[in-house]
This record gives sequence, C-alpha cells and structure tokens, in this order.
Amino acid sequence: MEVPKGKIIAIGGNEDKGTVPAPTEVQAQHQLRFFDYGILKRIHDELHGLGSRIEVVTTASLIPEEIGKVYQEAFLRLGCDNVGVLHIKSIQEANDPQNLHRFSAAHGVMFTGGDQSRITTAFNGSEALKVLKKRYAQEEKFLISGTSAGAMALSQVMIKGSWEQNALVKGMVTLDKGMGLLNEIVVDTHFVNRRRIPRLIEAIASNPLHLGIGLGEDTGILVTENQYIETIGSGLVIVIDGRQLEENNYGGVKEGEALCLEHLVMHVLPKGRRYNMATGEFM
Repeated sequence: MEVPKGKIIAIGGNEDKGTVPAPTEVQAQHQLRFFDYGILKRIHDELHGLGSRIEVVTTASLIPEEIGKVYQEAFLRLGCDNVGVLHIKSIQEANDPQNLHRFSAAHGVMFTGGDQSRITTAFNGSEALKVLKKRYAQEEKFLISGTSAGAMALSQVMIKGSWEQNALVKGMVTLDKGMGLLNEIVVDTHFVNRRRIPRLIEAIASNPLHLGIGLGEDTGILVTENQYIETIGSGLVIVIDGRQLEENNYGGVKEGEALCLEHLVMHVLPKGRRYNMATGEFM
C-alpha cells in the first residue's frame, strides 16, 4: 500500500476557537492562553505558514453559514486571513468545477461537525473526494482535518449512530462507509464526555483488524503516513486495539445478545504522546 505523503488532523469536537476573552496584560504575565497553542493553531502551523489557504467545508452542519463564520473568525485570530467556506450539500455540488478548483488550490481542507452521513452522501463517489485523496497521497504539505462528525467521516469504516441504552450488545452500533482517507481505523468523537467506550468496542468487535480511536473534546490526533498518531489539544485519546483478541463472539450471536471479548487492549494517550498504529508501540 502506498504511504500517503499528506497529513490528517482528526478532532473530537468542541475545540477551542478562541472565543474566551484574551487575558489582560497583567494576567498574561502569569498564564498562557491555550488557544494560541491549541488544535486550530496546529492546523495552521502544519501548512505553508502565512498566506496558507484553508477551505472550511460545512456539509455536515444544519447551520452552515454560522459555522463557517465561526471558523473564519477563529483562524483570523491566529493570523490566517485566507480562509474560504464551502457550503456543499450534494454530490452535484461536490462535482462542480468551481468547487473542484478550490479543493485543488487549497493548502488545507477542514470538515466541520454536524451529521457525518451528510458528508458521505455528498462526497462518496465524487470528483472532489478523488481530488482530496490524490493530493493527500502525493503532497507532503497538504492537510485534511475534520472535527466531530467531520472526523468520523474521514475513516473507511464510519460510525453512523448508536442506541446508547443497550451498551455492549450486538446491534447497538450502526456502521457505514466513510470517505476512506484513514484506513483500518474507526474514529469516534466527544468520546469521554459522552461515554462512548461501549460503542467503539462494538465497532471494533465487528472490525477486529481495525484500531478504534476515541477522541476527547478539544483533543485530536495528527496522523502521518497513515501509521503514526500524535495527541494534540487539551484532553486524552483512547486507542482500542482488537488485533490480539483471543475470543470474539460478534459473528456468532444475534442482535441484542451480549458481546464476549477476550484480550481487548486499550491505551490512553495524553497530549504530546505518539503511537505507532502498525506496531502498537508508544513513541
């Protein structure tokens, strides 16, 4: 498999957008303003520096104009004034030549939160996704990011939804085909805050050769070579690894019956820790 040259940042949602008032001069002497060192700053820093073009894609959102404005203002606070917004709602719009030109010219693309199925409906099979995949594969400084639903849609196997009241029984989680930018990974978001460990466990039980990546809020991963991840942001990343399972009854039980998993491995990665997904080793 060809190693992609580009980078991906997947975010667990509710990332700091700099809306907290800046500290006074006296306060600034005693504290750091985390926004200046946070996830959106990392996205900006991974690009070409000043003048980098970022396209924010609001497909997942029911309030695209408001969401687009929030991200434009957030990046502007970081000194990035070259941010466009694409309100793509359908595969026809994803195939529009003007939009394709913008995807081809951007240095980075960010998918916002909302409903991940809106993203896959508009982008799977589209010319726009072909452009993004080609650039991700071939261009070292090209970066794709997604937050919340936008992060979940980046993977090949995507969590579409779940029935929270029936934890750890077969059929609680609904899976679908994501955009396929991240291979052999299942991403879940708002992970600790919404207690989503059970649904990621079921997703991995049904796809044991994949890694489950649970992203806390205001927390993300920088993915390089589709192999190495680094935790960024203020919270924790949970890795659920089913590749060493000794017993997995997922294929043999009916919906509604309890899951049985032996030797499911879990890791917790705070900010700055790196992990090799291929070998399962911390770095």
